[in-house]
Amino acid sequence: MNTYLTSTFYHFVELNDYKNLQAPIQRFCNEKMIKGTILLANEGINGTLSGDEEVIRAFHKYIKTDPLFNTKFKDLVHKDSWAAKNPFYRMKVRLKKEIVALGVSGVSPIKKVGQYVKPSDWNQLISDPNTIVIDTRNGYEIDIGSFKGAINPNTETFREFPEYIDKKLVPNKNKKIAMFCTGGIRCEKATSLMLEKGFDNVYHLQGGILKYLEEVPEDKSLWEGECFVFDQRVAVTHNLLEGDYDQCFACRHPLSPDEIKSPEYNPGVSCPYCYNKITEEKKASVIERQKQILLAKARGELHIGKNLSKNKIKEAKEWLK
Repeated sequence: MNTYLTSTFYHFVELNDYKNLQAPIQRFCNEKMIKGTILLANEGINGTLSGDEEVIRAFHKYIKTDPLFNTKFKDLVHKDSWAAKNPFYRMKVRLKKEIVALGVSGVSPIKKVGQYVKPSDWNQLISDPNTIVIDTRNGYEIDIGSFKGAINPNTETFREFPEYIDKKLVPNKNKKIAMFCTGGIRCEKATSLMLEKGFDNVYHLQGGILKYLEEVPEDKSLWEGECFVFDQRVAVTHNLLEGDYDQCFACRHPLSPDEIKSPEYNPGVSCPYCYNKITEEKKASVIERQKQILLAKARGELHIGKNLSKNKIKEAKEWLK
């Protein structure tokens, strides 16, 4: 039974006092036993929270109506899904230079941004042969799913995306360019950068892949595969149901059920994506760390060093044999 409400949100808004918001938000979440991560920066807020439905609803009411926030978040939109277990173990409110790290000063969706496209209109836009469709996520996310025909920029971090624009997209400044990402935040900031660089027709999927999977019926969907998420669910499918992927502890790459069966997969140590890359020193380190995590889990305790994915209870029993 799915009893934990997981809520993902972001909002670009000028927060000159963002450092003063960290403590009260952390305190509210701790009191309500909410788990997850929130990032605060001068440019806004970005977060994913999970807990009982009542407390998550209470958080959104708090952040939208409490005088402390001076109506800064009154228009904040969130995307909700359900999980059988809380996908987070801790609550963190962190201060950052950017709520999504692009690394280019002066770029702000608060000042200028591309054209929002609702999930219901997305299929028509990306089916146009004159539209260039770009997945702004990183390679390991794209590996497990993307929109049909979308271009993979082959970036390892979002900070590499500006270089991709300069090298690959500048000759297409006058074409329609449609971008998308998990929740909408990366592609929204990317459109702001592209407008600064002189692009004319820049579009982005409002609410991101998660909103698309939530609203567009599967029989009409152009999405292929699963969507990577940054919590213990690892991936979700249509209707935001938990997917079949797990994750490698060593390199963090998502793993399909078949990849978990690979002889190169050693729980918490290596997988087909990092087996030939990890050093013996690193391997010894992660083996010991993983052992401590699994022993703690088997005792019913929480090892605070790393979160545990859905197969770890079974693996803990193997360690204890």
